[in-house]
Amino acid sequence: KIIPAPLELVWQEWTTEAGARTFFAPQCSIDLRPGGRYEMYFDLDAPPGSRGGEGCLVLAIEEQAMLSFTWNAPPELPSIRAQHTHVTVYFTAIDPVHTQVTLIHDGWGSGEDWQKAREYFIRAWGEVVLPRLEKRYIIGPIDWKTI
Repeated sequence: KIIPAPLELVWQEWTTEAGARTFFAPQCSIDLRPGGRYEMYFDLDAPPGSRGGEGCLVLAIEEQAMLSFTWNAPPELPSIRAQHTHVTVYFTAIDPVHTQVTLIHDGWGSGEDWQKAREYFIRAWGEVVLPRLEKRYIIGPIDWKTI
């Protein structure tokens, strides 16, 4: 996905709590270091453990080039939720005001629930998260009260 913003800004959106709240989730906890937290909380009214990407960790960082973190299945798939997958996001400056964001999600298991999780995240990343990142620069940060 090509984002209409400079690399430095797009990097900050993914790697800071203030940035992630503009497009990714209404609340989060990011400790940007290998082994640090990378948690996104989507359902703030849900009980702990069911709010979203809880228990996820930063795997690797290459400043303004790559971010990798663990991810979990949605709460409605409890049989696989504790088995984390991997997300790697690559950032490439196209020009001073456009950044290519490439997201790869892997580490899937096999079986019906894993297939449901894969289908869920194909939609979530491609139809929700990345489009929200783009819209963040076209119309402004997400107003989570309206979602």
